[in-house]
Amino acid sequence: MCGAVRPSSWGMRQATDWRASVESTSMLDTRSRGCFVSRPDGNVYNGYDDTSGMGTHSADEGNRSTTDLQLIDCDVHQMWAHPDEVVQYLPDHWTGRGIDVPTTPWPSPVGLMRDDAGPDSGAPAGSDPDMMCEQHIEPYDIEYVVLNATGMLTLGVTPNEHYAAALASAQNDWLVEHWLETADCFKGGLVVAPQAPHRAAEEIERLGDHPDIVQVQMASVGRTPYGRREHWPIYEAAAKYDLPIALHIGPEGMGTSPPHTPAGYPSSYFERHALTNTSLMGQLTSMLLGGVFEEFGTDLVLIEGGFAWLPYLRWRLDKDWRGLRDQTPWIDRRPSEYISEHVRVTTQPLPEPDDPDHLRYMFEMIDARETVLFASDYPHWDADDPRLAFPPLEDDLERRIFRENAAELYGL
Repeated sequence: MCGAVRPSSWGMRQATDWRASVESTSMLDTRSRGCFVSRPDGNVYNGYDDTSGMGTHSADEGNRSTTDLQLIDCDVHQMWAHPDEVVQYLPDHWTGRGIDVPTTPWPSPVGLMRDDAGPDSGAPAGSDPDMMCEQHIEPYDIEYVVLNATGMLTLGVTPNEHYAAALASAQNDWLVEHWLETADCFKGGLVVAPQAPHRAAEEIERLGDHPDIVQVQMASVGRTPYGRREHWPIYEAAAKYDLPIALHIGPEGMGTSPPHTPAGYPSSYFERHALTNTSLMGQLTSMLLGGVFEEFGTDLVLIEGGFAWLPYLRWRLDKDWRGLRDQTPWIDRRPSEYISEHVRVTTQPLPEPDDPDHLRYMFEMIDARETVLFASDYPHWDADDPRLAFPPLEDDLERRIFRENAAELYGL
């Protein structure tokens, strides 16, 4: 087991409070090899054969120049070995329903997870803490991983808000007992149901002071945009415990969410996967212009939606603010300033331009020294290997992205 195995010190002292009261092709066969994808010409695809500009190592030596740097991985997916692990924490009147959340009509043709990331028992990838440590955390010298619940990404678009709130509580109790209290390296996102804002706030009050809860995790889409005042109880509670709000892509077009794109529903996984960032653009804009950052000082973490779209959005919002600021009089600074101060984006899926300098320019445009967090997305089939996914970077920028930005955000 990675890190120090800890006793159940915080324990489950609050665990029953609420319940008592109420994604292969020949070129992309990467499922057993992580991100080592090859082009027909044999060159590394998810990783750069580039020694120009910044950095000190060649591709053969590995792209990360700071070889002694410990990492913080801001997107690792844990899963239950069997649904009953979570169902046992549900109130009795919901146990017969089990785990019943919307699933995707656009499945990945290669599956969602690496074939080699599940235990021999046949349990899902990411369900064995020891295996995660041996396969991912220890080989890359990762100090902390932030766990984002694979099976609960669509909880926020589940039609029955009462069931969704109960399931969120059950998921969180399982997270604490089965993961956070087993090793120091595990940090977690507190799952809440945004369709039930007051219940979500109660859940934050219940577990927000757990020392290993580092953010509040919500679906990337919901019934209404997250800048609306109906969601403000969530931000007020999160601010009390200094917890960022994390939005993870995945539920777009499912359950009670709107279509995946403004143009409507995609026709294929290809189309869906290429446009997963659009929901994050909408939520960021809604929360910024709705005054969430100004009112609560909320930090927003956007997970697994990339960031190549962020320069455009910064420019567009600044331009419109100059002529339309009377519509949002509470926004008294350029929107890009709020974004630099309050919005963090994870690296996976990392943009892969043919010219590595283009990625470096992009980092500069979005203030990456403050805003970008490393994420592998383990154990998904397209997870990024930190040794290969990046072009050489300046040592200071590398340290900021791979560790320091996350350490500052999460207080680690």
